[in-house]
Amino acid sequence: MPPVVQIKDIHKIYESGEVPVHAVRGVSLDIQRGEFVALMGASGSGKSTLMNMLGCLDRPTKGTYLLDGIDIDKLDRNELADLRNQKLGFVFQGFNLLSRTTALENVELPMLYGRHRKVSTAEIRERAMHCLDIVGLSQRFDHFPNQLSGGQQQRVAIARGLVNSPQVLLADEPTGNLDSKTSVEVMGVFQKLNEQGITIVMVTHELDIAHYCKRNLILRDGVVVRDEAVKDRLIAEQEMGKLKQAEAAAKLTAAPAA
Repeated sequence: MPPVVQIKDIHKIYESGEVPVHAVRGVSLDIQRGEFVALMGASGSGKSTLMNMLGCLDRPTKGTYLLDGIDIDKLDRNELADLRNQKLGFVFQGFNLLSRTTALENVELPMLYGRHRKVSTAEIRERAMHCLDIVGLSQRFDHFPNQLSGGQQQRVAIARGLVNSPQVLLADEPTGNLDSKTSVEVMGVFQKLNEQGITIVMVTHELDIAHYCKRNLILRDGVVVRDEAVKDRLIAEQEMGKLKQAEAAAKLTAAPAA
């Protein structure tokens, strides 16, 4: 089976001002189905530009990008929008939930925007509830974003990214607005999804978060300088157990003497 993502000699040049900005320089890589990849690099390394091209939000200046075997360069604007809707799911650092819309309605949105939608309202609702159940939030389907914690909001965002059964789930700094414990919880959701066969590509600048993935790509000056499997991979369920033990020990230490 061919890779779900195939990139060959991708470049992105921004013609802003007198000096062109070469944000991505000749990147080539394959991402196989079922991989869990972290894109890493300092500010200006090109990781966000590469992520935008993977998400079909921006086109490469030159080079080839095949998504699930489809050459995106051959698609017009509407066809590219359809491809994004059908093949990709997105999770953002800031959650990007509609504030006056319930968790369930937020998850339903990608299914409502497709140009060739053929499913009924009942089927959309059933699928959205299933995705909320996958991330452990089906009991809060009628809550608004301001009634949910940051971690719960991010889980709603993950469910929204899953609702169209994408080939690839793209996550841009998904733990950037979360505390360390909630970050582990969210990485646990991603790991469970990946265990079910979902391909995940994640941008992060946090080394510990990258260690929950299976493969790390490090960019510098628009070039992939390292591409390696993760050694001593962190397992979120185990890390959460350690955090709970540490919290319990801290409470015992802090307890007043009888």
